[in-house]
Parts: sequence; structure tokens; C-alpha cells
Amino acid sequence: MARYTGPKTRIARKFGEAIYGADKSFEKRKYAPGQHGNNRRRKTSEYGVMLAEKQKAKYTYGVLEKQFRNLFEKASSADGITGVNLLQALESRLDNVVFRLGLAPTRAAARQLVSHRHIVVDGKVLNIPSYQVKPGQIVGVRERSKSLEVIADSLAGFNHSKYSWIEWDEQSKAGKFLHKPEREDIPENIKEQLIVELYSK
Repeated sequence: MARYTGPKTRIARKFGEAIYGADKSFEKRKYAPGQHGNNRRRKTSEYGVMLAEKQKAKYTYGVLEKQFRNLFEKASSADGITGVNLLQALESRLDNVVFRLGLAPTRAAARQLVSHRHIVVDGKVLNIPSYQVKPGQIVGVRERSKSLEVIADSLAGFNHSKYSWIEWDEQSKAGKFLHKPEREDIPENIKEQLIVELYSK
């Protein structure tokens, strides 16, 4: 299963923000990576700005180009605003929903939980991270996986009320995907309109 597995802080420094979550190394060096990272003051072209925004979205959600392009094409053919449709599709991915439910500390860890068959959707084991969760579906932890330390550690102190489109049930260790999130509810700092313009060129 293809995905980016290289140094995460380097990518965060490239975009100038901690896209993978809290990162002590990034906080120490908030300038671009490389030998001359602290001195570079190059002006980025309009195309470069659009491309960087697309790359940031891809790295944030852990999606490679082919899959990202497919999601964009579906988003552009659906009703509504293409950029918002794209973000909603990314937010509806099973690995992202697992991450939003607090079952994993990062999207990469959530992806691994899904791939290793620890996650159930409507009571059935599902090991496809890119699966699009539909409104009304219930995402939870497989019975024999509920004692996993990584899940318990991640859930400890997690605030489930911060995402209005998900309803968490502590007893069953499962969450209901109520609806696709509105754009203003998605906390990621992504300028989706730039991605739309890039693909429209």
C-alpha cells in the first residue's frame, strides 16, 4: 500500500506549519529544510503557490496523486462547490474518521489500525483506509482490539465534542458519522480554491 513514509518534520518545515500535528522538532526550526533553508527568500510563482497547497493537502491526509486526482474528479462532477466537496471526501475517508474519533494519535496510525483489521464499520471488519464513510454509519473498534494500548492511550483525555459531525459512544467505543462536515468545521488550514484552480489549468 503506497504512502509517504519519509521524514515528517522536513515536510512540515517545507510548508511552514505542523501539518502532522504537534512536533517539537518543527517548533525549534520553523524555516525551510536544507542547507540554505534559513536564508532562502525566493519569490514563489502563482503556479508554485497552487502546487504547494495541493501537496500540503495530500501530505496532510496521506493520499497519493492518483487517488487525490480521482477524488478531485468526483468532487468536480458532484453538486455544490468543488473545493468543499473535495475536503468533505477527504474527511469521509475511513482512516480520517478513525483519527477524528480519537482512536489514533495521527492519520498514519489510524491508517495502520484500519489496515490491520482493528476497525469495524456497522459491525463488519473493514480494512480499506480509503473507504468513504456514509452519513449514519457507525465506526468502532473490533471487540478483540478494544484492549489495545495504542487505542487506550489515544482516547485518554480526547475531547470528542470538538467535531460536530461525529457522535461518540464511550461504552461501545464507537462513533456515528452524522453528516459530512461543513467547510467552516474542518480545522485544516487548506486553501482548497487554489487546488481547484491548479487542476483547472
